[in-house]
Amino acid sequence: MTEPSPTQRVLDASDIDRSIATALPGRTVADCEPLFGGGFATVWAARLDDGTDVVVKVGPRPEAKLLRYERDLIAAEGRYLLRLAAEAPEVPVPRVLHTGPDLLVTGRLPGTNLAYASDDFDDAPVRADFGAALARVHRLTGDRFGYDAGRTGADTWSAAFTAMIDELLDDAVDWDVPLPAPAERIRELVTRHDRLLDTVRRPALLHFDGWDGNLLVADGRLSGFVDGERFLYGDPLLDFTSAALFRRIEDEPDHPFVRGYGGVRFDASVLRRFSLYRLHLYLLMTVEMPSRRITREAHPDRYARLAELLDGELTELGRPVPSGP
Repeated sequence: MTEPSPTQRVLDASDIDRSIATALPGRTVADCEPLFGGGFATVWAARLDDGTDVVVKVGPRPEAKLLRYERDLIAAEGRYLLRLAAEAPEVPVPRVLHTGPDLLVTGRLPGTNLAYASDDFDDAPVRADFGAALARVHRLTGDRFGYDAGRTGADTWSAAFTAMIDELLDDAVDWDVPLPAPAERIRELVTRHDRLLDTVRRPALLHFDGWDGNLLVADGRLSGFVDGERFLYGDPLLDFTSAALFRRIEDEPDHPFVRGYGGVRFDASVLRRFSLYRLHLYLLMTVEMPSRRITREAHPDRYARLAELLDGELTELGRPVPSGP
């Protein structure tokens, strides 16, 4: 068993019993076990007395030190799933059974985690399914850009995106995380793209965390995707970054996610926005390391890889800004 991160509570079966009693009065747990792979919340699978399989997600303790954008994530996931259930029920996400400030109980989707698929598994149909599912999610619109419920956001995408970057740079200071460039340089390279970002006029509903560990597979196809707590409203292209993690999806025009999504033309504006969104993702992954007990000393290769990727995007963003479409 891996050591939990500082944001994860240490729970046992009795805690899950109590959580179910709180969330679903009158129901009891027949069996349960922890689920591993994430680094923020504590997640268990449980089978209830009537045979229903559920997932129990418990948020960090109130005193846990979090990144700024991580406030209210458990309740946020509940809001995300409930909106999809109401407005896009065909999208394969878990069904909410209970949602609260730090406790979420959902139905358990069938399938196994794509991150653990064998090397000879044909994942193209799964990725195409995911692209099509996110295209449906992206048709939903928010009231403003950024996070919901009074968290970081703005009336324009440039202002919201810049605020998200600023929060991560402030987190880097709080956690003493070294970055490959001064914060002022990163801010300047982002803000010089304000006009380009503001070609995005509609705040689409985004998942943001669509890496392989959040995709479930059954019978060779996508059976669902999970972990929507980091959702926000913004440019649909932001969701392309984690769908091709550590890669440049624009270099793979035949990528199955792109085929499944459909209708994306990789012009100069799109390519530059991809670069901005990879910068954001790599910055987040770097800054979150101490909060996940991932130290630079114990994981030098991870730090070095992210620093190299960040530096590459910063170099790209230093080139002349393309005009919008």
